[in-house]
Amino acid sequence: MLGTVEKKFSLQAADRKVEMARSSAIEWSTLSRRTIVFRCLAAVAATLAASIKEAAAKATQAAASYQDTPKDVQRCDNCSLFQPPNSCLLVEGTISPSGWCKFWIKKTS
Repeated sequence: MLGTVEKKFSLQAADRKVEMARSSAIEWSTLSRRTIVFRCLAAVAATLAASIKEAAAKATQAAASYQDTPKDVQRCDNCSLFQPPNSCLLVEGTISPSGWCKFWIKKTS
């Protein structure tokens, strides 16, 4: 009787090991694919973030053809990119409200 019980437990233990081995193999392959996908997505996101940061960099005053005087009625203080009291969304440095650059966009009312 004792031998039959021992055999039954050893068969159950063997079945559990086989089942665990199968489930581990399935989980490993799924985890591996996920890891690859997530790492690829992270690399793409990092690349996009770097390019967005470069695009968000402000232009120099020389590159924007900035001048401290207005061009006709075009002045920084009536430009939609001007940030009072003396900055701009696209041009770096101190910006005069009566200045002008080639990025001037009329402020909407």
